[in-house]
Amino acid sequence: MGALLEVIVENAADATAAQEGGADRLELVRDRASDGRTPEPAVVREVLAATDLPVRVMVRGEGYTAGDVEALRREAVAVREVGAAEFVLGFLDGTGQVDVGTTRNLADELAGCPWTFHRAVDHALQYQLAWDHAVSLGPDAVLTAGSAEGVEEGLGTLRVLADQQDVEGVTLLVGGGLRPDHVDELLGMGVRAFHVGRAALDGTAVDAGRVREWRRRVDA
Repeated sequence: MGALLEVIVENAADATAAQEGGADRLELVRDRASDGRTPEPAVVREVLAATDLPVRVMVRGEGYTAGDVEALRREAVAVREVGAAEFVLGFLDGTGQVDVGTTRNLADELAGCPWTFHRAVDHALQYQLAWDHAVSLGPDAVLTAGSAEGVEEGLGTLRVLADQQDVEGVTLLVGGGLRPDHVDELLGMGVRAFHVGRAALDGTAVDAGRVREWRRRVDA
């Protein structure tokens, strides 16, 4: 069986193209250009109707700090009410480390739902400490490039994390500046999950052909 391929989508058309191209899972966001924010409930409903793939819905405001926590909580409730059952979240605090309290409180709001701790971990002041905190919060995956600068700069860190993931019981989901030429090396390290955003686009829309090429690459 090939590695997991997750594709970022913004709408139902993106979701249809990603599924046609062979994606295993979708990450649904609003405003992909800003690294994603919570999508509108109507869009969540449309995407869930357009695909039978698992859809992880972003719960996030602007930036990597939580901002208005009560607003985020309301957004989480709203997208759950239209059928969202998997999520992406994670926040930093004012010291540049994982905001354990806020992230845990929001995760508790989504109790029983699988979720990914997203790339906030890459922007923490101390990476390994942030990774440890993120894992301790109970996600089933952590999305990371191993570096705020992207996968190319994070390869050394990703090698270490690939060895740790089974012990820690969390999936290392690699994304952020991911290029096709990284994939063979990452597979060789033991990475089993890949996250693709801009590299799956033709202009501003997900392209089934580009997703298909990624599918072939990660199945190699």
